[in-house]
Amino acid sequence: MRKYSIKELERLSGIKAHTLRIWEKRYNLFEPNRSDTNIRYYSDSDLKKLLNVTILSNSGTKISKIVSMDDEQLKQAVSEVEDADLLKQKRIDDLIVPMLQFDEDRINSLLESYYDDLGVEGTFINVVYPFLEKIGILWLTDEVEPAQEHFMTHIIRQKLSSAIDALPNNSEDSNKVILFLPEGEYHELGLLYFAYLYKKTGVRVYYFGQSTPIGQVIEASKVIKPNWVMTYTVVRPKGGIQKLIDQLGECEADENYFLVNRLQADIDLTYPPNVRQITSYSEVI
Repeated sequence: MRKYSIKELERLSGIKAHTLRIWEKRYNLFEPNRSDTNIRYYSDSDLKKLLNVTILSNSGTKISKIVSMDDEQLKQAVSEVEDADLLKQKRIDDLIVPMLQFDEDRINSLLESYYDDLGVEGTFINVVYPFLEKIGILWLTDEVEPAQEHFMTHIIRQKLSSAIDALPNNSEDSNKVILFLPEGEYHELGLLYFAYLYKKTGVRVYYFGQSTPIGQVIEASKVIKPNWVMTYTVVRPKGGIQKLIDQLGECEADENYFLVNRLQADIDLTYPPNVRQITSYSEVI
């Protein structure tokens, strides 16, 4: 069982520690355990309960009414919430505890249910992507260990790969795209999602994957003659982003795309005529 401090509950739930203390003291929301040094800590079940309480609280239900519910009533009340934004947040939050517990079966079950409700694209846009943003923030604050992040992204990668494999192959006469990540870049989930979308729309995908020397991509483009080449980077590439963009312009394609994230959007970059900056999937697919 994992142990959580009240500050960890704050960061995982979004409810201020001061508010949590009030709820605990006034309404007996939790019965925390104490360490050998008399420091309070909270359990996985406390975190699960708090995430459900947060959903109901954000929906406008008074905390005095929420705390009167037993666990089954609490779950039932959460299941009846119809607000789209809160349901989206619940799907994201539901993945947190099984990730922290390395519960692969639960994660797979949740993702399958999201696929059924939202489809692959809806799951990625409304659940997976914001969830990855959240655990990225949590990883920076030490709530999520790198091993847990890698465990989770591996499962998501498997799901996306299976969805890609289930699509029919497109002919060599179709439009073509080369997808790659530059050397040293291993954040692959976004690239796999591009591969899924392109393949679904009838494009033949040449997937080069992680940490690919761009010189090899330039040479391959001369043979494949793609309509598009697309890449992005989260880490700083060799020589910097500007050099990567300049080299991307050497690829022989109708148009080359460089996807910028929100941290890169304000960087002053110069783009060759055949390279276009994009900020979202919808700009090219």
